Amino acid sequence: MDDAVVQSLIKWPAVPTCCGWLALDRRGVWRMRDDYAQTHRLPGDPIKHAALNAFISRNYACDTEGRYFFQNGPQRVFVDLEATPWVVRMMPTTDANYPWVMKTQCDSILNPSGALLDEAGHIYIEGTLIQTVYQSKDTDLRSGTEPNFVTTERPSIALLHDHDLELFSSLTTLHESTCSIAGVWHWDGNTLALEPIRMTELAQRFQFQTHPRP
Repeated sequence: MDDAVVQSLIKWPAVPTCCGWLALDRRGVWRMRDDYAQTHRLPGDPIKHAALNAFISRNYACDTEGRYFFQNGPQRVFVDLEATPWVVRMMPTTDANYPWVMKTQCDSILNPSGALLDEAGHIYIEGTLIQTVYQSKDTDLRSGTEPNFVTTERPSIALLHDHDLELFSSLTTLHESTCSIAGVWHWDGNTLALEPIRMTELAQRFQFQTHPRP
């Protein structure tokens, strides 16, 4: 979280929140959704400005209720999630022993502990990553004290970008049961579980809101 953003919250603590105008799609792209896009349930326009993307990523956080948001100076902009709070790519490294890392849309590193496969064939990576969490209620901002943002490593879930499905499958061994497909996959010398999940179970299991509102 940028220090200038935190200081602006102290100076202007009562700025109304914004909802519905910013979304994260399945490919990890931030999208602006104006009134027309919201009314007609359109995905919105992708944000292509590199500096703005970086600013959103640095100031992307969540609260203890599982609502993810972009702290745009003193204004909190809740983010609608098409899938999960994080979207990861498998990125190459220069380390022969660990040739790949899982990197989120915010350029943070996800440390995998397992994976899930839904009924549509989407892969989700379970793991921990460092993120910013807001631990106080909105009314606490009116007190003039510094907002309680904490940077911590915590468990979360990330959708694997569809461009990396083939690479992921090369690391995977599947077996079919009567009602589902499961298996294992290999990462950094570890054998991790690949288990089935229903898409509708994700938000509750991993405690995030896809359409957060105040």
